[in-house]
This record gives sequence, structure tokens and C-alpha cells, in this order.
Amino acid sequence: MAAVNPSVFLLTVNGQIEGANGLEEGITQITCKGSLSDKLIWNFPLETTFKSTSPSGWPQLVLSVYGPDVFGNDVVRGYGATHIPITPGKHSRTIPMFVPEPTWRLQRFTSWLLGRRPEYTDPKVVAQGEGRGVTRVRSQGFVTVSFNIMTKDMKKLGKSPLSTTVSEGGLSWRQRQEQQFGSEIVSGHM
Repeated sequence: MAAVNPSVFLLTVNGQIEGANGLEEGITQITCKGSLSDKLIWNFPLETTFKSTSPSGWPQLVLSVYGPDVFGNDVVRGYGATHIPITPGKHSRTIPMFVPEPTWRLQRFTSWLLGRRPEYTDPKVVAQGEGRGVTRVRSQGFVTVSFNIMTKDMKKLGKSPLSTTVSEGGLSWRQRQEQQFGSEIVSGHM
């Protein structure tokens, strides 16, 4: 029997990491560029459910793409992140990818020679802005991801992303999310 006053809400995410433009190879899902296109097709499935009492710290999808270099060493080909869409329905995101770059020419040559390019040791760095401000990075293509979002009991908890009602602090849930994540994420544009 379902609870009349739920204490949690559910967020169900289904979708797939469709493919990439501008990247080389990857490890988890292997693909090669065709002779007529620069696009890589992965169609790697995503499926997860989150259970929470608060939308604070909304989940993100963090991507790390690796592939072999000319010596056969697995090196980072790109990092990227996006917040999971807030509103139910079908969404598509094009995620810009980047790679850390050595700051000195000697470091660049040494990393190429030894097959050890700069990479993040903690994937949380990609999801957070903190600590990345001093890192030199290079743009490295785009990855396309599709999401199918379903929510349960968000409205019953007063956490509807489409709600315009005023809550604590004088801001609606949507306004707080826009402050935290930016209006382009909340409105579904990125």
C-alpha cells in the first residue's frame, strides 16, 4: 500500500550515451570512425533510479573517455559532465569534452614520450568547478546523450520543478534550482 504522505521522491533515468564528434577511440564501448564521417556511435545504455528527500546536490552524469595513443597506451581523450535534466520527459544534451594540458613544453614532450598525459585522479573534479580554475585544458569534441526522465512524489513533497509557489527563503524550488544550476539547465537548454 502506498504512503499517503511520502517522505522521499524518486528520479528514474533511462537513456543512452549516443556518440561523439571529434573524439578518437574509447575503452568501455569500442568504436571506430567511419570513412565518411567523424562521428563515433556508442549507444551505451544508461539506467538508474535516485531516491532523495531533497533536490540539493542534483545528480550529474560525468564522462571520462579513454583511448590508445600511438604507442598503445590508454590515455584520456576527454572529460565532460552535465546535470541530469530536472523535468520529466525526453531530453538530449550535447556535452563539450575537454582534456587537461601540460603547462610547459618540456612537460608536453615528456608526457608524449612516456605515454603519461595529464589526467584527473578524482572524477569529482570534472563535476565540480572548484580546483579546475587553474588547470589548462583543451577542447576535445562533443558527446551526445539522450535522457528519459520520470519522477515520482516530487509534487507531493512540494518539489515540483514547474512549481511557482513560494517556499522557504522566499524562493520557489525552481528558482533555487536556477540559482544553483543555472537557468539553462533548469529550462532544458544546454
